Amino acid sequence: MLDRVLLNNLKINVLLNRLTCQLLEFHEDFSNSVLIGLQPRGIYLLERIVDLLKNEYGIKDVKVGKLDTTFYRDDFRRSEKIHFAKATELNFEVEGRKIVLIDDVLYTGRSIRAALTAIDYYGRPSIIELLVLIDRRFSRHLPIQPDYLGVQIDAIEGDKVRVEWRKSDRENDCVYIEKES
Repeated sequence: MLDRVLLNNLKINVLLNRLTCQLLEFHEDFSNSVLIGLQPRGIYLLERIVDLLKNEYGIKDVKVGKLDTTFYRDDFRRSEKIHFAKATELNFEVEGRKIVLIDDVLYTGRSIRAALTAIDYYGRPSIIELLVLIDRRFSRHLPIQPDYLGVQIDAIEGDKVRVEWRKSDRENDCVYIEKES
């Protein structure tokens, strides 16, 4: 595999600030809004955005959750791979709330479809939006598009987009594309 850097830390920070400002425009004080990170990778993006909302923009009461969609996926029983679910943490009512689903990479749209199915079991939100850092726009299998978008990329089939979030050293966050050699 050959790796190529798509986004370095500086570009990621610019995108994160832009996405956070866009959320603020629509959700204002977040009193009726909930941010939900999709397990496993969307929670890292969720943490970065919540950190910006609290520390840079003074929004102290942000309701956040984590959603695992493993058993809601349409391909759950189609592979021989053993699936391990992560924890779902939704410690609030979703009924009537504005929900923003957050994931790092939008690829086929199947994870988002599974998240929509999963949310139905918790109630009926007033609106559900989607925020992604990377959109692989020509790889979609379902008609799903983000409401908040960091960047669109064109990658050929077989390439993998990898987002590396560093918990302790945020200066080395990076997005790579792994090309088949």
